[in-house]
Amino acid sequence: MELNILDWFQTLHTPILDKIMTLITKLGDAGIFWIILTLLFLIIPKMRKTGIIMAAALIMDLLICNVAVKNLAARTRPYEVNTSVQLLVAKLHDYSFPSGHTAASFASVTALYLAGERKLWKPALVLACLIAVSRLYLYVHYPTDVLGGMVFGILAGYVGYQLVKFLEAKISGRKNAGKQVRR
Repeated sequence: MELNILDWFQTLHTPILDKIMTLITKLGDAGIFWIILTLLFLIIPKMRKTGIIMAAALIMDLLICNVAVKNLAARTRPYEVNTSVQLLVAKLHDYSFPSGHTAASFASVTALYLAGERKLWKPALVLACLIAVSRLYLYVHYPTDVLGGMVFGILAGYVGYQLVKFLEAKISGRKNAGKQVRR
């Protein structure tokens, strides 16, 4: 059934849409768009906490998806099953489940949402969805890979946010304890 869905996406191909989808998917290559956005936020004092939360979310995403789940699932990519498909992007050398592009995107969106960035998380969600669809359009992931990327990305964003809150509380507690000792 999943190959049927991917084959349906193949019927949508046009030269213009091919260019758009390859461009959109490149924004997710190695999480580059989200990493650059995180670094930008870390540089801007007013956005630093958001940058820290996004960095924690992306690190959790890397550990959960790329280090653990991809290697445990070890799922082959759809173009390795249906070899008749002509790819518009280079063949990838890692496993298919979950979609790393999608996971990094949804980890970042979740981090933005939990950080309270009301104006930023909605356009980021649109981009994350476009990146996810591009992975199907380009025949590099199964629909369940993309769905798994969404779930693990949201989980990574949540865990990253909670980690930052935990560390903030620890640091704040130490500062308060230090003030009480000095009195």
